[in-house]
Order: sequence, then structure tokens, then C-alpha cells
Amino acid sequence: MKRIALLVSVFLIITSTVFAQLVDPVKWSYESKNVKGDTTEIIFDAKIDMNWHLYSQYFGEGGPVRTTFYFDESDKFEIIGKPSESPEPEEVMDEIFNMKVKYFSNAATFAQKIKVLTENDFTITGSIEYQVCQDDKCVYFNPDFAVNVKGVKTDTETDTETETTAAKSDNALSPQVDLEEISKPENKNSMWGIFFLAFVLGLAGVLTPCVFPMIPMTVSFFMQGQSSKFNSIVKALIFGISIVVLYMSVGLIVSFTSAGADLTTTLSTHWIPNTIFFALFIAFAASFFGMFEIVLPSGLANKADRQVDKGGFLASFFMAFTLVIVSFSCTGPIVGALLVKAAAGDILEPLIGMFGFGLAFALPFTLFAIFPRMLKGMPKSGGWMNSVKVVLGFIILAFSFKFIANIDQSYHLNLLSRDVYLAIWIVLFILLGFYLLGKLKFSHDSDIPFVTVPRLVLAIISFSFALYLLPGMFGAELNAVSSLLPPKSAQQFDITESKIPTGITAMDNTDSGTLCETPKYSDILHLPHGLQGYFDYEQGMECAKKLNKPVLLDFKGHACSNCKEMENKVWSDPEVLKRLRNDYVIIALYVDDRTKLPEDEWVTSEYDGKIKKTIGKKYADFQITKYNINSQPYYVLVDHSGENLTEPKGFDLNVNRFIEFLDNGLKEFKKRNK
Repeated sequence: MKRIALLVSVFLIITSTVFAQLVDPVKWSYESKNVKGDTTEIIFDAKIDMNWHLYSQYFGEGGPVRTTFYFDESDKFEIIGKPSESPEPEEVMDEIFNMKVKYFSNAATFAQKIKVLTENDFTITGSIEYQVCQDDKCVYFNPDFAVNVKGVKTDTETDTETETTAAKSDNALSPQVDLEEISKPENKNSMWGIFFLAFVLGLAGVLTPCVFPMIPMTVSFFMQGQSSKFNSIVKALIFGISIVVLYMSVGLIVSFTSAGADLTTTLSTHWIPNTIFFALFIAFAASFFGMFEIVLPSGLANKADRQVDKGGFLASFFMAFTLVIVSFSCTGPIVGALLVKAAAGDILEPLIGMFGFGLAFALPFTLFAIFPRMLKGMPKSGGWMNSVKVVLGFIILAFSFKFIANIDQSYHLNLLSRDVYLAIWIVLFILLGFYLLGKLKFSHDSDIPFVTVPRLVLAIISFSFALYLLPGMFGAELNAVSSLLPPKSAQQFDITESKIPTGITAMDNTDSGTLCETPKYSDILHLPHGLQGYFDYEQGMECAKKLNKPVLLDFKGHACSNCKEMENKVWSDPEVLKRLRNDYVIIALYVDDRTKLPEDEWVTSEYDGKIKKTIGKKYADFQITKYNINSQPYYVLVDHSGENLTEPKGFDLNVNRFIEFLDNGLKEFKKRNK
């Protein structure tokens, strides 16, 4: 049982590491104070950040890491007894460890008595081992300390042997050996913890809206041109291994070059990779429709064949490369948590994490890559395979426009409105429905004497989806697919709501008076559901002070699918909207916007030392530097000094929890401003 509890403790420690909570929530100060004669107290004051708790020194074994003080050996002092602690810690039942634990909130003071054995001043050194936790995460720390102590006149005849023995015995009561092993990064349990958590996140990454549509393309790619089952399996394995290697390479590149933890944001929003992937998707769709076959150039293919047998194995790598880069639009927040640590100088832990993530991410795709060969080997496969390819071609063609939307939103080109985007989708899925009914035919299709039940069902689904999209042309939210669509702010024709003009003042806003002046960048940046707010941190904070309201910092991105989903499924709730309109000043900070800032607003990063010249670079750096995380959406409720009112919140589609989050922040703000 103790071993299981210890492993759980390790897992909590590793969780905090993977999610890059790099700032210590406990601020320590040290001093020495002479009590009487040769007795001196070493006092440790701990200031604990809000919503965190620091565990006591004294409760049962087998639970979370207890606070423990270790003193380096010296002939200048002896330890007397155990450290005291105050105030009285809270005692609660910990459901994870199934035991009662004790911890401190806000502040704690520890005092260790020592006997000074020298007349000369000296310095005591050592370390503190402790764990601090919130509701959903725990962090482990092991900082060193150094305290200056004044010497005293000593009585050489004093018998200190008994006290020394007792002190050493007391210090030995702490599980020092085991915890030191835990704290070492190379410990195998620690590495397994990182690997396991990253593996789970990799499986979750496959289900994101940017990645899941890639599965059909992968299946179709491995359906084509396979001469043997062996070659098919080898290509699939090369494909899977390439994914793992590519993810690990990203971690290494960031570690060694300090490319920065916003690398994934750059890849998912820059016009060059998005244009390339749009073109690739169009080419794949055309190939699936039968326009041409995608093959390597004959010269390159012949060289590859001579080196690695038949089958164009090199194409498997490029397919994997495409998948990894495209996936960054949704997996970027997950991978980015590891890259924050990599960019901070760590190598081994991000490498292990990237390996676990890449392995889990590659596993489903590799299985799907092998599976088509099995299908092809079945008797009477017939022309249904080409029908599958055509259907997948329609889906890929629809998904390809997301890359153009990413460019359009990031660079404010206003080329692809939400209306046009939806019109393209509606036409594509209507055409898909007609194809399934046999009313459209491509070059490699077989004759369809009658419509089968599966085709009819798929046609009904396709037509129904097109009809579902139709109200979106007039401004409907379309929550089910909101993460794949341009935001409502890109809607040209909207009859669902009357928008408040962007430049109104607080006096003009009859809803709640949420603006003090025209927001900077309001001509290119917008909030959903007619909400009013700011897009510049300093301007928004000034308004919050004038209106005496708390602030909601909304870290978001144009290419952030989860941000759109939160806004359409959570922010659209009437109770949430009421609180956002009336109780908070919203400051939306876009981390991927490429609008260049005036030179006097450029900032030099404390994180990587680079100059940030765009809106996105500035606020991505601000999020990483201040909050040690670079995932979006990320919501922080702060007071006028920028201090957190409650624990920040990430992606969570539970409306009630978000309402509770807003209510708790407002309650804490009112308490501080009494």
C-alpha cells in the first residue's frame, strides 16, 4: 500500500512537471534568532500563494510528501529536537491516499532549535523538501537555503552527546533516502510517470478536431499501390516510427536552439505552412477523385526502391511529416507544455515526454495504415474501395479550407468570411449526398445498379449535415462544429443578434458599461456574442480600475479550435454571458496574431531574451513568463494589480463549473476591495 501511495505521489509530482508549472508557489525567508545562551532558533517563514497548500511535517507515512528540513553536517552546531510549526495546520481526509493529511494555507512558520558550538559567526546550509498542491495538480520542490548565525561563548564541559544522538535520530525519522531518489530526474519511476502521462495525452490528441479528419487520408494513402502485404506493413511501421521520431526531434530542437515554446503556434498560424498544407490537401482530394495518382518522381522512386526495396517507403515519412505539422493546430497546447520545459533548458524529461506522446499519437494511425492492406486482401473487394476514396476526398476537401481560414484570421485578410466558408461546406456535402445516391460518378467508379442501405444511410447523414449548416449562413452558432469554423466575428450577414458598435463608450453601453474608451485593435479583433472588451493588457487594466471591476484575461488564438468551442458552447450560455457583460472587464490576448506593434510597444522577453514585435508574440511571451504555460484557451481572473483572484482555468465545457469560476473570482475581488 505504501508503495502504491508513493507511486501516486510521484505521479502528482510528474504531472506538475509536464504541465510546466515552473514558478514556486511558496516564497521562503530565513533568519536566525538567539533564544537563550547557546541556543538559537533557525526560523523558516513560508508565504503560500492563494489556492495552494503546503503539507505539514507531521502526519502518517505513505501519503504526499511532507515538508522536511535537511541541515548539512557541521562541527559548529548541533540540532536540538524536531522543528516546530505554526499555526496549527488544517487536517483533512485525502481521497487519493485514503488517509488524513495536514497542510497550511496562505502562510506557515517553522523553527528549528540548534546549539551553537563556536564563538565565531558561521553559515548554516541545507535544503527544504516539500510538496504544494491545488485541486488538480501538485508540485515538488527541493531548494537549498543558507542562514547566517552569530557565534556564542560555549561551555566546553557541557555534555552534548545525548542531544546530538537524539537530534540525529529525529532527522533520521524523515524518509530522506526515498525522497532523494524521487527528486532525481533520472529516477526510473519519475521517467515512467512522464512517459505514461504523455502517452495518455497522445491518445487524447488523436481525437482533436484538427487530427481526427486526418485518419481518412491516412487510410486512403495506404490503400494505394501496395504490391505485397509485407511492403504494406513495412510502410506502415516506417510511418509510425517517423511520427515518433519527428515529435522527439521537435523537443530536441527547442532544447538545443531555444526556439521557444511558441514554436507550435508559429507552425499552426504562419501563412507558409498553412498554404503548403492547403495545397497538399487539395492535391490529395483531387487524387482521391481520380484526377491523378500521387507517386514519387520516377528517378527519386527508383533510387528509393533500390535502397529500401519496392514500394516508395520515403513517401511514408513525408506522410508522417505532414500529419505531425498539421496536428499542431490542436496538439500544440499539449505539446507546448513539454516545449516550455525544453526551452527552459531541460532535455531528458521533454524527450521522454515527446516519445510517449508520439508513440501514442502514432499507434492508431499505424494500425489504420496496416488495416487497409488487410481489407484489400479480402475477396470481392470490388469498386467499393474507390467509393471510400471519393467520400474521403470530399471530407478532406472540406477540411482543407481550415488552413486558409487560419491564414485569413491570423493576418486579417478578410478573404474568407464565415458565410463563404459555410457555403463551400454546404455545397460539398450536398454533392457528397448526390454521389452516394449514384447521381454523380467519377472516372474510376463502377456502375451502381441500385442504392445499398449503407449508401442510403450515408447520403441521409450528408444531406442532414448540409441542412444543419444552412442556418449558420444567417448567423446561427452551429456548436457541434464551431471549432472547425471561422469565428462569428467573421460573419458578414448575421440576423441572430444586434451587435453593439465597437467604438461605443461606457456611458453609451446600456448593457453594463464595459468600455472606457475605444479598444485598441478593435478594427481587427473581436469578442463573441456581442461582448465588449479590450485586446491590449495595459488599456484593459486601466479601464478595470476606473470601473472598479475584476478582469478576465482570455488567452486565445485565431487557430485555436478549443477556444472557439468554449466560446460557442460555454460563453453562449445566458448565465455566463450575464456575468461576462456585467461583472468583468474582458481582456482578450491573442497569442497568434501577426499584427506588428509600434516600436515603442516592443518588449524584450524575460523568458528567452528575444524582442517581441507582434501582438501574438507579445502575449504568448506574457502568458509563458507570468503563468508558465502556453496552452489556449486559458482564463485568468485578476484584480487591478494583476494578482490572481482564483485558480486559472483551461478548456472545460462544463457550464456550471465556468459559472462557479466567475462567481468565485468576483467574490474574492469584493472581499479584497472592502
